[in-house]
Amino acid sequence: MKTIKNIVLTTVAAFALSACAADTANKPAANVSAATTNTNAAKPAAAAPTKDALMTLEKQGWDAWKSGDMTAYYNETVSDKYTGFNSGKRVDKAAALAATKADKCDVKSYSVSDDQMNMIGSDVAVLSFKAAQDGTCAGKKIPAEVWSTSVYVREGDKWKNVYYSENAVTDAKSPTPKAAAPIAASAEKPDAMTDAMMKVETAAWDAWKNRDVKAIEGVMAKDFLYVSGRGRQDRAAATKGWSEPKCEGLAYTFAEPKSVSLTPDVAFVTYKADVKGTCDGKAVAPTLWVASFDIKEGDEWKNAFYTDINR
Repeated sequence: MKTIKNIVLTTVAAFALSACAADTANKPAANVSAATTNTNAAKPAAAAPTKDALMTLEKQGWDAWKSGDMTAYYNETVSDKYTGFNSGKRVDKAAALAATKADKCDVKSYSVSDDQMNMIGSDVAVLSFKAAQDGTCAGKKIPAEVWSTSVYVREGDKWKNVYYSENAVTDAKSPTPKAAAPIAASAEKPDAMTDAMMKVETAAWDAWKNRDVKAIEGVMAKDFLYVSGRGRQDRAAATKGWSEPKCEGLAYTFAEPKSVSLTPDVAFVTYKADVKGTCDGKAVAPTLWVASFDIKEGDEWKNAFYTDINR
């Protein structure tokens, strides 16, 4: 789906839940304002989510995308904290809706399968699923199959979408995506929350670069989840994929990091990553954007959900 359809409409509901995770178009408590806390406390809390309830919400977004009018969906279901991607750019709620309108998608059909829900704490839910779609956006054919991630956050008596991204389905034999233009280092100094989260990211990327299994596991939360064009990977599978291949010349550069606090114990950061090197004789995918959701375990922030967008 494009933006929140390209929210890859991938990778994050404005109603009370009764019972209650390639071309697309995904912290600290001190940063949570007292005003936000008081506002949420004044409303009855939304019930704990179920996968089916959140997928019902998710499909409302896809139906709105298919019909060509997502304004009501954005107004009702998308959080003001929303972050996503469109045409290689990070977008907020207003920009995502504007991009969706500008894309003028012609969607003939879509279907979703293999859906799964993973909780990050009690107030953040990650939907991940595979989607088949037939259509065009901005005059271009959209990928026939994508792996999508959509994140929802509890806001008072409602669950709202706060993040979406997707990647075209790939496998080990798929060609390496075309490299994006080199990125420049950010001139703007990150705020304290973003700086803290990027230290976790740097530790994770250094562990990958050094093929250090223990260090890779050290930054992961207990129920870690990674979603890419190859599908879902849990903690064990992701650790294996990031440590076992024989790699040479690995290097990375970050740019434009930006964090968003969701609850006192959950936040996420998005940033550009320029990646170099080869693994098992094949060039590593030139990641363009990363979204990393962290949860506080004890006194440490750990990565609970990670996705990269190769577009």
